[in-house]
Amino acid sequence: MKIVVVSDSHGRDERLDEILLKESDADCFIHCGDIEAPEDAYPMFHIVKGNNDFFYTYPQRLILPLAGHRAMVVHGDRFPYMRRLERMVEAAKQERCDIVCFGHTHVAMMEQMNGVLLLNPGSLWRARDGRGPSYAIMQIEGDAIQADIKFLK
Repeated sequence: MKIVVVSDSHGRDERLDEILLKESDADCFIHCGDIEAPEDAYPMFHIVKGNNDFFYTYPQRLILPLAGHRAMVVHGDRFPYMRRLERMVEAAKQERCDIVCFGHTHVAMMEQMNGVLLLNPGSLWRARDGRGPSYAIMQIEGDAIQADIKFLK
């Protein structure tokens, strides 16, 4: 199963459109918040509410079944900075999830912690680590989960 994970597009719809064209063979599309677009604009995406999605009614959290795994999708702003990753892992375990997809920081990262994959695809607008706009591709085959960060030009 191929899953595209994006975050923090902040109304830059052209970048979402580019990814949809480039990754049209994906089985699932996830947006980790701060899309700043109406709910009906991207029906193919599973979207959570970001701290800048003031005018929209996206859910704060989604639990998605993904090829025998469970992913918790959040923006990340509701987890305090101190011990953010540890708290996300705790919340994921309470939901019986082994994957957490989140955004908010505008910095791409992947980390395995206590049996949970933490995946932040970075930002499609104003990356804060100097590497440019990014998104993630997650591949799930059986028990194996692989994720890669992709950068746009």
